Amino acid sequence: MKYLALALLFCALASRSDASCYAKALQPGMTHCQDDSDHTWHPVGSLWRNSECLDCSCTGCCQAYTTPTEVPEDCVAVLDTQACEYIVHTKENSNGLCEGVKIWKMSAV
Repeated sequence: MKYLALALLFCALASRSDASCYAKALQPGMTHCQDDSDHTWHPVGSLWRNSECLDCSCTGCCQAYTTPTEVPEDCVAVLDTQACEYIVHTKENSNGLCEGVKIWKMSAV
């Protein structure tokens, strides 16, 4: 029952944020769960960030980054999976950062 309440709370919080999230059901008696991306095992109740920049628990995951929504035509947005953030640079020069980029805001979960 405790895990069901936690799962429902997670779903309610996720739906109130602008983050891209998904939920997973806990099976009764579970002590560990497996990350869907990295296939690593984690104790129930723990939190981790996987290699796809998702902040996860055994009940689901949410994006750990904001997403650019409007990128100037001469620029490109690339997700830096080490820093878990988008870098927006000119198409001709990856060191030339672009200005005037609108970002999709994420609310804290």
